[in-house]
This record gives sequence, structure tokens and C-alpha cells, in this order.
Amino acid sequence: MLISTAVAEFLRYCAIDRQLSVHSIEAYATDLNDFHRFVGVGRSVESVSSADLGAFLSDLLERRCLSISTARRRFACLRTFFRRMVSQAAANPFDGWRLELPRRKRLPRCLSRLEVRGLLSNLASSRRGRSSSSASVLTAVRLMIATGIRVGELCKILISDVTPEGTSVRIRGKGSRDRHVYVSDAALRHELLQLLKSQTKQPTRDGHLFVNRLRRPMRPQSVRVALRRHYEVSSSRRRVTPHMLRHTAATLLIERGVDIRFVQKLLGHSSISTTEIYTHVSDEALRTSLERADVLANLAA
Repeated sequence: MLISTAVAEFLRYCAIDRQLSVHSIEAYATDLNDFHRFVGVGRSVESVSSADLGAFLSDLLERRCLSISTARRRFACLRTFFRRMVSQAAANPFDGWRLELPRRKRLPRCLSRLEVRGLLSNLASSRRGRSSSSASVLTAVRLMIATGIRVGELCKILISDVTPEGTSVRIRGKGSRDRHVYVSDAALRHELLQLLKSQTKQPTRDGHLFVNRLRRPMRPQSVRVALRRHYEVSSSRRRVTPHMLRHTAATLLIERGVDIRFVQKLLGHSSISTTEIYTHVSDEALRTSLERADVLANLAA
């Protein structure tokens, strides 16, 4: 089977059988088409060898100078692809071949409480005198910080996903894993209900809760732009991304003593090992607090 044919079939399998998100399918397509271009158009799946894998790895790291994490992600995609598409009669190029890359543990970047307050204050100031879409961006950011949802998940929320009291929101997660997040803050619940009331009066065709000034579904880029504006006027000079809000939510919850299993469910992680990285961030916060306290130094003072 030609690689081009196999890629198209694999992407259909991901969309229909695995019901992966559009974002995941696009990422798979990008990675597989990149490998296809590297090994050459016209090659068959069965002709790919472990030597091709090694050459592709060298190309990624040495010629293109891509990061180890990028290379690891692309090879994870390739491994899944070949496991699915190689026939029993042909050898899987990954059989007997190991991807050996150093693992660098990176702690998630998150905001401090002071930075969160500054961010929300700046967004609140910038919405005054502007369109209602600016107000919905502030509500969107507050919801992300309160619940840890992904920006892509936020943009998929429908009017029907919010309970009439604004206490719960249905989230369409990665891999079609739906979950519910809960809104405990009274002010945020009020904002959601106001937004719900406004959008119900003038619903979009698909009934999205968060829309832009053209009444079209809000896109992740709208949130990124709002955060970029905050960076441009902020004194901290620290660039904030939507995913940092998710990291911040998880870290603050664990620092407040919320059980890691509850945080796992809130974030929609399939494995608790993914959630455990936030315990290391909390350990770092503990270390910083202890250094600030410096018990022995205070005794000597």
C-alpha cells in the first residue's frame, strides 16, 4: 500500500473509529505528510525500514534542529501509524528499533496568584467601553483559570452545555471524552448566566456560548490575542499563553489541598501520571515559601 493511501486511510480511522478531535487529526496529518515527503513520494508502507526511521530522526534533530520533544511526538505518531497500517505479511520498521532520546522533565509554566490578579485586572480594565465580545473574553479567561479547561474546549462550549443555574458546564474533551466542570465562584456564575441570557436572545447557528463581535464562534486565537495585549501593557513582561492558564488552575488547586484524583478528573487526564507533574510545581512553591520564611535566620534576628 502506498504511504499516501495509508495516511488517508489512517486519518479516516482516527476520525471515525477513534473519534479524535479535528486538532489531533490535523497534527497527525502534518507529522505523517512530513515523513512521507522525507522518505519520498511513491514509497509503500511495506518498504519503510528502520534505517529510514534513523535517517528521519537525524534529519529532525541535526539538519532542522527541532526540539527533542517535537521529535518524540512525531515518532509517537509514526509508531501508531505503522502499528495500524502494516500488514501481518510485512515487517513493522519499529520492530527491534528503539527511539533513544534523553528525557528532560520540564515543569509546567504557571502564574502566581499576584500575576493572576494582575491579568484579570488588566482584562477587566480593557473591556470598559468596548464591545460585548471583550466582556466574554474576560469571562472565558476566568472560566479557564477556575476550571483548567483547554482553550479549544472553551471554544466548543454550547449554550445547552451550561446548566440553568450556571453551576456546571459540559466539556467536550480530547478523544471525545466528555466531562463536567463545576463553577463554585458566585461572580463567575453570574457572568456565565449573563452571557447565557445574551446568547439565548440572539443564538448563533450552532448555539455557541462564546462568540466574537461578528457573532461567530470564538476561536482560540481570540484568547491568545487578549493575553498578548495584556503582555504588552503588563509590567511583569511575562508572556502568557492560554495553556498557562490550565497549568495555573491545576497548580493552585493542588496547593489548596484538592485531591489529585479530583484534579485529574477536572482536567480530563486519562492517566493520573499526567496530573502528577503539578505536584512537583507545588513542591517548588513549598520550597520558595520555606526559603522566604527562613526559620533559623528569623531566630537569629
